[in-house]
Amino acid sequence: MRLILGSGSPRRREILAAIGVVPDAIEAADIDESPLRGELPRPYCERVTRAKLDAISSDPDDIVLAADTTVALGRRILGKPDSAAQAAEFLLKLSGRRHQVITAIALRRGGQHWTRTQVTAVKMKRLSDDELNAYLASGEWQGKAGGYAIQGRGGAFIPWIQGSYTGVMGLPAMETAQLLRTAGLRWA
Repeated sequence: MRLILGSGSPRRREILAAIGVVPDAIEAADIDESPLRGELPRPYCERVTRAKLDAISSDPDDIVLAADTTVALGRRILGKPDSAAQAAEFLLKLSGRRHQVITAIALRRGGQHWTRTQVTAVKMKRLSDDELNAYLASGEWQGKAGGYAIQGRGGAFIPWIQGSYTGVMGLPAMETAQLLRTAGLRWA
């Protein structure tokens, strides 16, 4: 049995390592992550996670783990910004407000599938122009849903969360460990 992580995210590897799990292989799924017209954040995140899982081939006894993280401001999906201008737009929308970070995880072993979705409420402080500009200049926003990383400099903007810190990072540790055990993975 091998564990295949269907993600190239270094944060997901770090979270797995923190719970004592090291994937045997890493295969980032190459799929279209564009939201469908009118699609709401949670169904979007769950659909993209399933598509990632389906895009990874494996042997029948392998466990494949896929995940997706989405930032939701009400009904609006704030994905990974394409530019510093879009990151600024996202951060200004989140500034001084609460939002949700949704992380869907899915596992497959043979013909069996397991899924879990973790939703965390996050409050971002009101950002000053200096804070916003310094953050954009850092480049940390690149490749991050909503344009920020809670585990990096962006953590200084978050006074409050309710839910899973590791879920906001990209992989909820407790839920992932439970699903891996359910799928038959054992580790020390």
